[in-house]
Amino acid sequence: MTSSDPTALPDPWHSLHELLAAMDAEIEQVYVERGIEGVRPRFAYPLIRLAHTGPLTIRELAKSLDRSHSAISQTIAAMRKEDLVTSEPGPDARTRRIDLTERGRSLVPFLEAEWRATHETVAELDSEVPYAMTTVVEEVRRALEHRSMRQRILHHLVEPPR
Repeated sequence: MTSSDPTALPDPWHSLHELLAAMDAEIEQVYVERGIEGVRPRFAYPLIRLAHTGPLTIRELAKSLDRSHSAISQTIAAMRKEDLVTSEPGPDARTRRIDLTERGRSLVPFLEAEWRATHETVAELDSEVPYAMTTVVEEVRRALEHRSMRQRILHHLVEPPR
């Protein structure tokens, strides 16, 4: 243990995590106001994609969404509990094919409309703030391509004596 608790300092990520959670909560509130219960904003992307591609394995879906297998697997499990998708045996014993249920399919037109409205909202927000969020994200991404997060952490890391 070190001499002081580093978690006592303000968390530089807290405000970003809090902002993202608040925005997701407001999107979810739009669903609830429309009578759509049990649907999380993170479900929209895979539901819309499955509506356009037809059944996919978790691996195929993760790749098409540029998400990790683990993240999509967890999302699919949550979506299955809400009767949005089904899971059938895939081409081999290790895979499962994911498809929309009738409920999932019925929500896609609204989710597509919400997706478009959300993108318009982000563009609106970008025009209202001095530094567009999308531009800041791209600039951070470019900076990390130049020098990775790992490299930056290692530069600042002072390991405790053994």
